[in-house]
Amino acid sequence: MKFTVFGNPIAHSLSPIIHQQFAKQLRIELEYTRSLASKLGFAEAVAKFFRTGGAGANVTVPFKATAAKLVTHLTPRAARAGAVNTLIPLGRGQLAGDTTDGEGLVRDLQRLLKSDDIRCEVLIIGAGGAASSVIEPLQQVGASIVMANRSSAKVTELQQDFGDLQAMSFAELSAPPRTGSNSRPRIIINATSASLTGAELPIHPNWFTDSALAYDMMYGRVPTPFLRQAQQAGVEQSADGLGMLVEQAALAFALWHDGQLPNTEIVLPTIRAALEPS
Repeated sequence: MKFTVFGNPIAHSLSPIIHQQFAKQLRIELEYTRSLASKLGFAEAVAKFFRTGGAGANVTVPFKATAAKLVTHLTPRAARAGAVNTLIPLGRGQLAGDTTDGEGLVRDLQRLLKSDDIRCEVLIIGAGGAASSVIEPLQQVGASIVMANRSSAKVTELQQDFGDLQAMSFAELSAPPRTGSNSRPRIIINATSASLTGAELPIHPNWFTDSALAYDMMYGRVPTPFLRQAQQAGVEQSADGLGMLVEQAALAFALWHDGQLPNTEIVLPTIRAALEPS
């Protein structure tokens, strides 16, 4: 069985290593590759992959929203998120699109917080595909979500789909939280691309001080600028998005392999080690 992940850039993707670890664990033979695509050539690249026998594919930056418009069938959660990270062939040229990002994040947060119940305030910085994919799954486990984005229009648009979503001005992040305000989060999630460019976000240290967790959806060999900001401010706990990556991959794997869900706990240390320079 042949699988791939589409993205641009894509050379850094750990997905092939992750899925090979899952396959080894469950004694399944597969081939998983990386596929570099351009914005203009993405649709044709996807079509060609499945025409030539592809059994499933993942989609990463910057094609998740494009993939949602490309498929013939969307799962309800992918339709609400407006983003797809998992492609499933249905035969006769038809594709189903799903998103496992939100559930993957929830599973990682539950692991980090050692609780299935996440009844706390969650501040999500960013309103792109990564952010929109996690709103509903977080709300389903009890989280109250506040979203801040440089463009407030995008948050307003998301509020039409997610009624309980609260908005906060991006400019408010640079000042201390108001005393007694409900806007002080217990979990802060960076869903922007700032960490890819090495940029810091304009966040006042007090936003981190009383937080239980600062979480960056990005990951790397060293802490991201966002996580360094959080750690310097004295955040209680911090984590990058590697756990989310492994969890969402496990859920995608199960969609392709008759519901067989790999054990992520035993895979995560191997994937973390793969980030280290050889």
